[in-house]
Amino acid sequence: MRKVIYAVLLGLFGAGIVHIAVLLLVPDFSERDAWSRLAMASDLYRMTRFDAEAGGPPVVKSVDPLFFAAACRFDLNDGMVQVTAPGQVPFWSVSIYDRNGHNIYSFNDHSATGGKLDTVVLTPAQMIEVRKQLPEDYAGSIFVESPIGEGIVVVRAFVPDASWKPTVDRFLNGATCDPETLED
Repeated sequence: MRKVIYAVLLGLFGAGIVHIAVLLLVPDFSERDAWSRLAMASDLYRMTRFDAEAGGPPVVKSVDPLFFAAACRFDLNDGMVQVTAPGQVPFWSVSIYDRNGHNIYSFNDHSATGGKLDTVVLTPAQMIEVRKQLPEDYAGSIFVESPIGEGIVVVRAFVPDASWKPTVDRFLNGATCDPETLED
């Protein structure tokens, strides 16, 4: 019986130490979220590559080496955001995240007109204004209505083999994340 009590007490003591260590490390890790790391790497509305091919230390670790990626921080309080990229790649996907890293919306090239990346992220109120009179620039755009203020757009492109690297590099390096305002 003494051995069981000793094992339980030792387990509780060890669990307490682990718990305290985790609590002390939370502030260190919370300052290194994707939003903070992107903020240190670039300004709002600027696409930032974060794959291994971009050179330098990655801003955010990419999980799959066959995908290259770029991200852009935005603030919908400044107006809607239009994300575009030139050319065609074998496959691309776009994910919209809120500032805390929660995925709000995702889609890929199969949802786009002709496989072209052209999307507009906007609030429900901005969508009402756009619907009143759709500008020609947005005729083929995918509209993502989002109830967030600040967020991150992540564009990923598939690289099936080394021969596709230059094409995917041009696609991501040419990607834009432009703030747009509606004119009365």
